[in-house]
Amino acid sequence: MNAAAAIHPPAAGSPDSEWSGFLDSIIAAFDCTTGTLHRFDPVDNHLKIVASRRIPEVLVPVIKSIPIGKGIAGAAAQRREPVEICNLQTDTSGVAKPGAKQTQVQGSIAVPVLDGERLCGTLGIGKMVPYDFSDDEKTRLMDLAAEAAHVLLPG
Repeated sequence: MNAAAAIHPPAAGSPDSEWSGFLDSIIAAFDCTTGTLHRFDPVDNHLKIVASRRIPEVLVPVIKSIPIGKGIAGAAAQRREPVEICNLQTDTSGVAKPGAKQTQVQGSIAVPVLDGERLCGTLGIGKMVPYDFSDDEKTRLMDLAAEAAHVLLPG
């Protein structure tokens, strides 16, 4: 992981557009290329996109609303733990949705955004090369997600 300045989520009540900078900082700090940040909507039990980077246009409608338990982000939300795929392009686990390969991402991870036990969303990043995230990287990503939890959900 790159040594980077402190990464902080936007202030409570900030518009969704400010979450893009937060996501960009995380992508840069982990030397990644792509990223997504979703907010949990308890009304329909879906993850709703707040910010994304370098996701192919054809996939944007697919990732706008993700059911809990579906795909990498949905699995991370359901399990309340990081879900990692070393090489998305060759993965046969069935966790990733078939369209995910269109991102050209290989090393991928999604973590739940948790406020204690309360699910607030998910944070995902990806590299264009096969990659296993270290335990330290997973912990750091979970910590960054937790810092954002209390301001990610509206109200």
